[in-house]
Amino acid sequence: METPPWRDRLREADELLEQLNAQAEQARRRRAFALKDGAEDLGSVYALAKDLSLSQTAVSKAIKKYTPA
Repeated sequence: METPPWRDRLREADELLEQLNAQAEQARRRRAFALKDGAEDLGSVYALAKDLSLSQTAVSKAIKKYTPA
């Protein structure tokens, strides 16, 4: 079987990267909504961060960046 020309392979790789980036963005949004729900359930971002062994700053930033105010 013959290898496709490099331009075609590059175009396919670029398309795949775009799809993966879009999927990663969607996953970050879903994660942020889950974090927001967790903070509401546990009473605070601090409690959630402590429960997940994450920094409060990281949790707060994720929620603020990917969920509406």
